[in-house]
Amino acid sequence: MAPSARPPGMRALLLLLLPPLLGAGPGVWCFSELFFIREPQDVTVTRKDPVFLDCQAHGEVPIKVTWLKNGAKVSESKRIQVLSNGSLYISEVEGRRGAQSDEGFYQCLAVNKYGAILSQKAHLALSTISAFEIQPVSTEVQEGGVARFTCKISSNPPAVVTWEFNRTTLPATTDRMAALPTGVLQIYDVGPGDMGSYRCVAATMAHRRRSAEAALTVTPAKASKPFNTPTIVAGPQNVTAALHQTVVLECMATGNPKPIISWSRLDHRSIDVFFTRMLGNGNLLISDVRLHHAGVYVCRATTPGTRNFTVAMATLTVLAPPSFIEWPESLTRPRAGTARFVCQAEGIPTPKMSWLKNGRKMHSNGRIKMYNSKLVINQIIPEDDAIYQCMAENTQGSVLSRARLTVVMSEDRPSAPCNVHAETVSSSAILLAWDRPLYNADKVIAYSVHYMKAEGLNNEEYQVVLGNDTTHYVIDDLEPASNYSFYIVAYMPMGASQMSDHVTQSTLEDVPLRPPEISLTSRSPTDILISWLPIPAKYRRGRVVLYRLSFRLSTDSTVQVLELPGTSHEHLLQGLRPDSVYLVRITAATQVGLGESSVWTSHKTPKATSVQVPRSPELHLEPLNCTTISVRWQRDAEDPAAIQGYKLFYKEEGQQEHGPIILAPSELLHTLSGLDPRRKYHVRLLAYSNIEDGYQADQTVSTPGCVSVRDRLVPPPPPPHHLYAKANGSFAVFLHWRRPAFTAAQTINYTIRCNPVGLQNASLVLYLQTSETHMLVQGLEPNTKYEFAVRLHVDQLSSPWSPVVYQATLPEAPAGPPVGVKVTLIEDDTALVSWKPPDGPETVVTRYTILYASRKAWIAGEWQVLHRGGAITMALLENLVAGDVYIVKISASNEVGEGPFSNSVELAVLPKDPSGSNQRPKRLDSADAKVYSGYYHLDRKSMTGIAVGVGIALTCILVCVLILICRSKARKSSASKTAQNGTQPLPLPGAPGSPGDERGKKLSRVIGSQESSVPVTMPCSFIDAKGGSDLIINSYGPIIKNNSKKKWLFFQDSKRMRAEQPQSQKFPPAAARFRQPDPAVLIGSPARAPALPGLSGAATDTEHSAHSEGSQDTGDSGRFSHESSAELRLSAALSGSPWSSGALTGGAAVANQAPPAQGAGPAGPLAAP
Repeated sequence: MAPSARPPGMRALLLLLLPPLLGAGPGVWCFSELFFIREPQDVTVTRKDPVFLDCQAHGEVPIKVTWLKNGAKVSESKRIQVLSNGSLYISEVEGRRGAQSDEGFYQCLAVNKYGAILSQKAHLALSTISAFEIQPVSTEVQEGGVARFTCKISSNPPAVVTWEFNRTTLPATTDRMAALPTGVLQIYDVGPGDMGSYRCVAATMAHRRRSAEAALTVTPAKASKPFNTPTIVAGPQNVTAALHQTVVLECMATGNPKPIISWSRLDHRSIDVFFTRMLGNGNLLISDVRLHHAGVYVCRATTPGTRNFTVAMATLTVLAPPSFIEWPESLTRPRAGTARFVCQAEGIPTPKMSWLKNGRKMHSNGRIKMYNSKLVINQIIPEDDAIYQCMAENTQGSVLSRARLTVVMSEDRPSAPCNVHAETVSSSAILLAWDRPLYNADKVIAYSVHYMKAEGLNNEEYQVVLGNDTTHYVIDDLEPASNYSFYIVAYMPMGASQMSDHVTQSTLEDVPLRPPEISLTSRSPTDILISWLPIPAKYRRGRVVLYRLSFRLSTDSTVQVLELPGTSHEHLLQGLRPDSVYLVRITAATQVGLGESSVWTSHKTPKATSVQVPRSPELHLEPLNCTTISVRWQRDAEDPAAIQGYKLFYKEEGQQEHGPIILAPSELLHTLSGLDPRRKYHVRLLAYSNIEDGYQADQTVSTPGCVSVRDRLVPPPPPPHHLYAKANGSFAVFLHWRRPAFTAAQTINYTIRCNPVGLQNASLVLYLQTSETHMLVQGLEPNTKYEFAVRLHVDQLSSPWSPVVYQATLPEAPAGPPVGVKVTLIEDDTALVSWKPPDGPETVVTRYTILYASRKAWIAGEWQVLHRGGAITMALLENLVAGDVYIVKISASNEVGEGPFSNSVELAVLPKDPSGSNQRPKRLDSADAKVYSGYYHLDRKSMTGIAVGVGIALTCILVCVLILICRSKARKSSASKTAQNGTQPLPLPGAPGSPGDERGKKLSRVIGSQESSVPVTMPCSFIDAKGGSDLIINSYGPIIKNNSKKKWLFFQDSKRMRAEQPQSQKFPPAAARFRQPDPAVLIGSPARAPALPGLSGAATDTEHSAHSEGSQDTGDSGRFSHESSAELRLSAALSGSPWSSGALTGGAAVANQAPPAQGAGPAGPLAAP
């Protein structure tokens, strides 16, 4: 992007900073484009002197600098050289007239790969001085009076004027003398010592001239001095000065007594005391003139002590070089788009604005328009990629500002529409047809038809936008018999195609829209000269091939018709009756046919008399506006008659005649005003003498319609600029733009165009109206990219569309929670939580929120919070406290909002076992977890239920304790019988003793060693070594207790138990392949009654790998109740299986069990895990 123009202070700072940066070495500082660090300045030199004109440009190298003199390239020579830094050096300035002179306006042109820029103009002038235009004149003054000498000379640079008295230089100011810079010497209170010769000396840096001498004669003063009112003998003169010059406004007055001189401004503003002082005895000197010094200054000479005064006034005009108040901005536009540069400058006189492209002056054409200080480029092509400069210049200098237009070329843009052809339909319509682009035709969303007149300069180009569902269009607002040029552009969301081939077609001719205006005059009593003007082109509608004249006597209905060629413009009717009224009308015809006839125009032939009457004047009518007609005439130079004046008559067609209007013989112009617009008027004029009226001249004219602003052919207003879009949620985008600058406050409405990027159907584009400079566009789709453009409407004129901006709506907030939430304890105090993104393909997640807390903190509402990015689906929960149960839930969110939380998941972190066994709690996921809303909501019914439950539990415990005490002997007896009669597995080879004895010995060891924590197994049996199950495997396969119908084993009859034990060994081999999903809350109690927290042990699981299906079934959220170790060991002995810590925990899965061998039967061995 080209940097914007900088104020002088910033430019001076840049000059100080750039040299060290640029000299730091290659690659340290790089300018992407091009601009001037130094530009040439005006310079005045003497002949044969050397001169340097500075020019330093910076940008991306290489940069080539060339020089122009008065717009033509400067040729280098031994005398004129372009230095390596770009400056121009002239060793000897030539001052000869003609082509050899070096005087002129110089500019340097810097070029690099981005384009070219032209510097401001610098005037190289030779020092000159002219002869004295005004010489001092000798004068005679009474003693005590005032003397004034003046001289004037022109020079460049302005000469410094001093005065000599008797060839001795006078000081610039004394008490009685003042030498003004304008060449005036004032002497007050003249005395005899002031007599002598005076002359002025004008000097420049190369010249010095002396004026002729003038003598001052002093005469004796009169004895008595009468009272004299103040008189200004030399008042101020109108002055025009440039900025920072010095201006002197002279005011010299006489009177008796001596008047007092004062200054004021006519606008009553105070005079600037910082730059203004009195010079001599009343002259006003303004140094360093500024713009605010301009105005009318009043010199007032007042008699002291009285109200007698006199004034003199002069106007000070301050000229200022151009300066920018609005700079053009660099733009990036797609091909076939529109670029608008705005540039405004001020200065005195008003600067003239022009535009340069790569240093060359631009001119308007069909695509490029320049409206005052604006440059509009339509249908941008690659060649428009350049550096553009706005140049403002007046008599005080020139200034330039630059901006770059970058043309973006889309790689996937469609090719140009092909096979464009046009067919004339009528005199005002042409059918234009084309074929779709050969490439990327499916991306076309609209077509743009462009047309303009093929002949003439500065023709307006018109544009029609069509949908993508048509390949032909009838343009029906054309002018007849005119050639038009057409081309078509295909548009897609990201840009436009190239222009199609241009095709030219002409409309057909039509009959003339109106007849010509005719004028009737008589040269004799028997003739009428009929003349007419050509029909304007817009009403001619083709080539006129003939005119038809019709005439008749007003008293006769017989019409005579004459046909004249289309090249004729007058005809003389002869042989008419004198003093008769004839009616005449005319009709024009093209090849198509005759047009409308004019109305009958009357004319009276003169009387046949021998008296010499005035001839008819040559009459011309011209509409000045819609209500005024200018009537001009010219008397026949050969007319010998003496006229007394003129009589003017006029009437509207079909109305009564107004007049006569008597005009003096010297008048040759009259204005008819107060007429109606769009009416035809008949005007007749005659000259009259003192004898008789002369021959009359008749002519018709039509007043035009009153043209309003909207009817004029004015350029369209500029579009809104600085369009800004920002997403305002998932379904709305906020737009803001700026109103372009207008000279007056006008009502403006705006149209907003909105459509998704890549829209294929142009009919689905959304158009919205507003009168504000902002709008909230609602009802959009979430997470969708849209394109927006704005145009304005003022006074029934519409601007082009603004540059397109793109903005995507925000995605919707997640509608569902993360799924598949799982929590796994990976260390004693650390858990891993994992999840999957929420369901839905359109869901966008930028952040996950993990809430977790122990049960106590959860009840108090104290959550710990973790955040993870949207691409992360796991997190570590650290520093967990052993023995606590943690609740975990997760939500997904994005920039729009946060979605709901997932179902809460419980994680039990159990205390470490003193025996050192590697036990861990179960892994839980959200599918099996209970849902918590953040707090317990306990009402009266809930409290009653809890109290009843606790009471029932305590009652059951007491009953169980009593039963255990009463039946302790029965349990011992049942255990010994079970050991003798229980189901026996196959003995191992070489095992001593009977199986029953071996089993009994082991049972005795079990009962005798209640403190042992090591599980006891039979030699040929295997238990789940990794815990989590009470499944026992022997050499025949898995042994599963068939306890689906058992309640409490302690209360079962021992015989019934023995009868059911053999069935536990008849388990199919396939049972070893899948897990047991149902954990044992209490050994042999499948009823899954919820255990009370106060009675449950803090057992751990050897492998935290099971899901929490059993947790939800039991309603205990993964926490289990256990009996005393003695009871459990006894229960294991009664069931015929050894017990283990894994059996105590009631694990729900078998880890890494090997399947049975292929083809192995129920008795086949199973590999140990």
